[in-house]
Amino acid sequence: MDNDSEQLMQVAIDLSFEAMRSQRGGPYGAIVVRDGEIIGRGMNEVTSRHDPTAHAEMTAIRQACAHLQSWHLEGCELYTSCEPCPMCMAATYWARIDRVYYGNSKEVAARYGFNSQIFYDELALPLSQRQITMIPYMETEAEAAFEEWDAKADKADY
Repeated sequence: MDNDSEQLMQVAIDLSFEAMRSQRGGPYGAIVVRDGEIIGRGMNEVTSRHDPTAHAEMTAIRQACAHLQSWHLEGCELYTSCEPCPMCMAATYWARIDRVYYGNSKEVAARYGFNSQIFYDELALPLSQRQITMIPYMETEAEAAFEEWDAKADKADY
């Protein structure tokens, strides 16, 4: 790692302290960087926004996408104070971020009461074994939207 990477990670760590000290949420911070420039900043604001998706990474990704006016973040890197949870990692993949630098591991976070391992474990289970009941319903009617999407000439390429 170079000095620039260290400074960028420190920004993410500083945001984790700010989130906690300002009573916005848990001790998590994240930034999205493109060509050395911070284009998205986020901190955990789950409790203050009453939003379970207001994780630092999600907030930083949303801000970076708004900055670039794109949902693609190729060429970008995510610096985060902790290893992303499954939701944040999925958003990282959807955004097509190139690289993730993280401070704390999920195991360290679990020692402090932030245990995301349950989500990793749940997602690995068959639907029938998950704690939240999954019920297929009106599949044919729902698939009609996909069929129309498939025929759409001007659709965005995911």
